[in-house]
Amino acid sequence: MTATSHNTIEELLTDWMRAAFEKAHPDASDALGKVSVVSTASAEFGDYQCNAAMGLAKVLKRSPRDIAQVVVDSIDLHDAVDRVEIAGAGFLNIYLSDGWLGAQLVAMIATERVGVPECETGKTIVMDYGSPNMSKPLHIGHLRSPNIGSTLDRMHRFLGCKVIADNHLGDWGTQFGITLMGYRHFGDEQAMKEAPMEELERVYVESYDRGKSDDVWKKQCREELVKLQSGDEENLTLWKMFMSLSLKELDRVYARLGVSFDVVRGESYYSDKLQGIIDFLTDKGIAEKSEGAMVVFLEEEKLPVAIVQKSDGGFNYATTDLATIVDREAEFKPDKVLYITDERQQLHFKQLFTIAKKMGIEVDLEHVWFGLMRLPEGTFSTRDGNVIKLERLLDEAELRALAIVKEQSPDMDEVVQQEVARAVGMGAVKYADLSQNTQSLVTFTWDKAMALNGNSAPYLQYAYARIASVRDKYAERFPDGNIDAHAISITEATERALAVKLIRFPETLIRATQASKPNVLCDYLYELAQAYSSYYQNVPFLKAEEGTRESRVRLCGVAAAVIKKGLDLLGIDTPARI
Repeated sequence: MTATSHNTIEELLTDWMRAAFEKAHPDASDALGKVSVVSTASAEFGDYQCNAAMGLAKVLKRSPRDIAQVVVDSIDLHDAVDRVEIAGAGFLNIYLSDGWLGAQLVAMIATERVGVPECETGKTIVMDYGSPNMSKPLHIGHLRSPNIGSTLDRMHRFLGCKVIADNHLGDWGTQFGITLMGYRHFGDEQAMKEAPMEELERVYVESYDRGKSDDVWKKQCREELVKLQSGDEENLTLWKMFMSLSLKELDRVYARLGVSFDVVRGESYYSDKLQGIIDFLTDKGIAEKSEGAMVVFLEEEKLPVAIVQKSDGGFNYATTDLATIVDREAEFKPDKVLYITDERQQLHFKQLFTIAKKMGIEVDLEHVWFGLMRLPEGTFSTRDGNVIKLERLLDEAELRALAIVKEQSPDMDEVVQQEVARAVGMGAVKYADLSQNTQSLVTFTWDKAMALNGNSAPYLQYAYARIASVRDKYAERFPDGNIDAHAISITEATERALAVKLIRFPETLIRATQASKPNVLCDYLYELAQAYSSYYQNVPFLKAEEGTRESRVRLCGVAAAVIKKGLDLLGIDTPARI
């Protein structure tokens, strides 16, 4: 049985170690379900480790080291394992066989899946990401939702899951009352045709500012929203114009980022279902009237009261999101719905999921929240007018990348330079976001994003191009050579370190996907590139003797394939040359 066909290495070794514990300690069978094997952080503790003896000490009334010794004395070594050693109080350090390692690497490179099992086959997930406010152009702070969301989308699909990517447009909320009121009084039709998102933003900001000091204006904005949500023909006509022009702009920016969706539906799509939600909540005694509004009290769940219909009759995000959940459950029958939004919406989703449960919704609902993005000089706000447009950021990234490409490859054709600069620039922006812990505040800096010698996309893209070129150099020097006719042999310490890192790709990807943390994959790719660099610097490649030479070039091919697949899943292109 090979780990790459059915299991990750961790799963394979866990099954084997659990059987070893059952054989050595049959009287502890009820407690052996927790026996597991995990990869080690340092080679001094083996390649993998099992600490199950610690947890069995109370059950067996023996020291962990004695428990571990009995296992080692009676164990039947797996084909994958060279030896098992006891360390410390009773840790079992597992060392993989070099011959098995080489065979696993050959198996990885045999398919485009590079050893990753389709472990989520049969599972359906709706992913709600993007979700832009349709009255504003995208700024740098809007990068995280589509960037993180589309990455998780690709990762789940690669693991075999059916994903429905839904861009739930913010096209029916409070901002449209403000925008409609503003556009009627100081909108510019020509500006709407030339730069619709910028004009909508200008109108929104001016109208919002006026409402801060003019209560009558603010009240009229709310009334315009209610009219829109009630089907007022004039407001609907204006709103449809706003949407048509805005969607074109939005699609253009998403295309640059390589982001696409299976379903694009705004809040407006669910408008005819909102009163039904209120009626259901009322009939079931879930919602009740309070100070003119319909609310759901959530004291038992230790949450603030949730408003589902405002006192003026208008609906809000909670109503629309409940209607969306009901609709998605009926249409897609998903196992899970993931919402990828920023940290400020944590309370909203806690309330939403609680109400959904009261309604009898059974689908698993999960909020994947992320920290805000800022610049070194501070955070930004559309209302305060201190934003950097996302397109400006992407333009700047491509310009800076072009300068790098021209410096690194001055003889490259200009058209190719532009193509490579696009890949490097987009990759730099995406990776600068994805490489951070999802829930951290991200401070974006150009120096870090564009670095060729740090944890950045340009560094990894350059590493890929350099690794991939080894095979080309081999073909030039040995035109009659046949790399694939030779096995991958592990003979050097740096070679072994690289091999162990490579076979951990499947388990790392699965862990990153299940935790909704792309940064786990980013860290792995960076460490892999470093392991390759150490290997390349310490052993001869093309000057090695025949057989060893081909083995090493083939190992380079595995490293290149894994880095390429990892970057593909992050939505980052891998040019053959930079």
